Amino acid sequence: MTRRTPVYGLDIETDTTVDGLDPGVARILTVALSSDNVDELFVGDEPSLLRELDERLAAIEPGVIATWNGAAFDLPFIADRAARHAVALGLRLEHDARIVVRGQALPGHRGAYRGAWHRHAHLDAYRVYRSDVGPALRISCGLKSIARFVGLSVVEVDRERIHDLSQEALHAYASSDARLARVLAERRWASARRSIDREPTQLAIPVDHRRRVAAIEADVVARAAAPRPSGPVEVGPAPPAPRHPAGVPAPRQEAPIADAG
Repeated sequence: MTRRTPVYGLDIETDTTVDGLDPGVARILTVALSSDNVDELFVGDEPSLLRELDERLAAIEPGVIATWNGAAFDLPFIADRAARHAVALGLRLEHDARIVVRGQALPGHRGAYRGAWHRHAHLDAYRVYRSDVGPALRISCGLKSIARFVGLSVVEVDRERIHDLSQEALHAYASSDARLARVLAERRWASARRSIDREPTQLAIPVDHRRRVAAIEADVVARAAAPRPSGPVEVGPAPPAPRHPAGVPAPRQEAPIADAG
């Protein structure tokens, strides 16, 4: 009997005191790695947790790293933050224009990537479910939505206030997401395995965000220093009210409709 390939769920959580979706300004707070036997967390200062994660991935049995939207977020985010600290990783990425990114790409990036890390291949389980389950059932392919749909328990937090979580809550949340990515990949393994990334060959260079971030910061400073108008503001006469023929009611003014998102 053929032994099943080990699957390791991986998820990162980033600093939301700034734009947590921008690797140019947000640091990685924790990385969770989930296997059949244990959920591991890597915490501490960013360079150290990245080194420890890389060492762990180099030591464990070769398998498949399962992420949820990791092709467009987790993996390039990790690569950029490691490059910022000159931390060498066994992570290899190749830009793949065929991977469709819903919404905006990660700041500074053109799109999504195929990946591998040391002797592990990569599988973006999000793309597996988005390719068939989402369109067929017309449901969101967010990690929590899919997990609830198949009956898995999820940990919910305010994604915009990750920085306010206690260490215990942060670790529980990250571990849960890594575990869900692994379990959802395993549940569809017969078909999901066909979506495992090919080995990257034309390796992408991590993005250096310093010039882009410096330009943003300079613009903020310039706007703050710009002179503001002083003194009374002259207001011209109100335009005359429109006249309507006798017996014809004025058109009704409709209130604006708020965008519900």
